[in-house]
Amino acid sequence: MNFLTIGHRGVMGVEPENTLRSFIAAQHAGLDLIELDLHVSKDGALVVMHDAEVDRTTDGSGPIAEKTLAELRTLDAGRGERVPVFEEVLDAITTPIQAEIKDVAAARALAEVMHRRDLVGQVEVSSFHDEAIDEVARLVPGARTALIASRYGTDVVDRAVDVGAATVCLNIRRLTLEVVEHARKADLRIIGWVVNTQDQLRLVRALGLDGATTDYPEIKRTGRFTA
Repeated sequence: MNFLTIGHRGVMGVEPENTLRSFIAAQHAGLDLIELDLHVSKDGALVVMHDAEVDRTTDGSGPIAEKTLAELRTLDAGRGERVPVFEEVLDAITTPIQAEIKDVAAARALAEVMHRRDLVGQVEVSSFHDEAIDEVARLVPGARTALIASRYGTDVVDRAVDVGAATVCLNIRRLTLEVVEHARKADLRIIGWVVNTQDQLRLVRALGLDGATTDYPEIKRTGRFTA
């Protein structure tokens, strides 16, 4: 299997994260998948943003859940970019997507779009939250899912198996050979994050991971030569 390079919120190291500009740049760079984050607005729109609040990545303030889509559209998400909704990303790029959801509400909104646009083959759903993955699996039979973990031990493998996830996306700062071996025995794909340097890339290749999530498109160009 080829080593996968996944664009983190597009290519957030060089473009404003989770914007159409960032996603299009990631596609032009030839990244294999594009990762993004989803929240639900006050009026039910599936909004692409990492944080639950708009403060860090826009010129606004306050929770996404307390703003309508029209209100979110007035914000500058960086370099004049507007906060996109998920459907706009689908229209802008053809690269497969890894969509991270934060809760069950986002799982339900995403499931509706996946059914309407027949996205089972194009979108992998990821989450730190077991119950959100469970909900997607229930609502979208056959959906590919991934469990994300930052602080973990070998228990992350058992959690992934329990919710039917085929992939674990793991913080490389915590990654050990024991966890890798446990995941392999369970036949799980392993993605490391965030891989932004050649040393980090050499580590994930040496551990035999299936791919890396990165902020920078250069990792795509060098990844196949690093072992």
